[in-house]
Amino acid sequence: MHDDSSQESPRIGALHTTLARHIARRCEHSGEWPTPIPALSFFRMEWPTPPFVCLVEPSVVLVVQGKKQMLMGGASYAYDTRRFLITSLDLPASSQVIEASPEQPCLGLVLKLDLRMMAELIAQDGLPPPHERTAQSMGLGTITPRLLEPFTRLLALLDESDAIAVLAPLIQREIHYRLLLSDQAARLWQIAAVGSQGYRIARVIDWLKVNYAAPLRIDELAARVQMSRSSLHHYFRQLTAMSPLQYQKWLRLNEARRLMLSEDLDAASAAFQVGYESPSQFSREYSRLFGAPPRRDVAGLRREAEHVPAARK
Repeated sequence: MHDDSSQESPRIGALHTTLARHIARRCEHSGEWPTPIPALSFFRMEWPTPPFVCLVEPSVVLVVQGKKQMLMGGASYAYDTRRFLITSLDLPASSQVIEASPEQPCLGLVLKLDLRMMAELIAQDGLPPPHERTAQSMGLGTITPRLLEPFTRLLALLDESDAIAVLAPLIQREIHYRLLLSDQAARLWQIAAVGSQGYRIARVIDWLKVNYAAPLRIDELAARVQMSRSSLHHYFRQLTAMSPLQYQKWLRLNEARRLMLSEDLDAASAAFQVGYESPSQFSREYSRLFGAPPRRDVAGLRREAEHVPAARK
């Protein structure tokens, strides 16, 4: 069922105005802003930005003013007030603000998805499986009033703090339900349906995130999720646009970057801590990913943080 097309656009505009008002008064300047609802955060950016590397968690992202894009595996996903971004796995990507100004900042929200809740909803009788199939874990969905309405109620709860613990989970469940009825349902079913290949790849990613510094033994990992070696490689690349080894390398390099930036480790120490045996190999692969050797990259990040504190948030 769809809303009447003659009424949908004005209704969407009104809902975006309400959401933008909620977000703007809680985001004083550019950056990411947590909220008292653990799975919900806001963002505000006042200028377009170059792409910056990030790990995108399973989430739905709404832009209520401005425009952003996500770059992953050679593909770009531009989203604005007409389209939402959805990600069903933890995916290495690059995020970029395309349209923003101090007068009209890019405003939006991120809601982390609860795949356990999604699986429970799928298991309930009466929820129809999607007819189409998809081979990707990131996509763009069509904004509808029925999706935006529970978001406005979720944000309104921020003015009623005593009710958050009771009502927020109920509204979040409704949002998950609406997503399972959206044009992005197939993307969510492939990950949340227990026993599916996507579900197994999600378990592989969970293991890699915890054990990124350990040697990667594909045969053991495949056995852990009851897949063949070839199936693991095939579905992992299909869903993440990289191999398990490339994914582990991405995790290692980003953790090393964090250690150098936040804990002041030198490049060799950071390399060994994340599982590299050769500092020279670490430096080559680091330069390939971030565009500069470790020391120069970290120095540039620190200079940038001094002059524009929230620019990369």
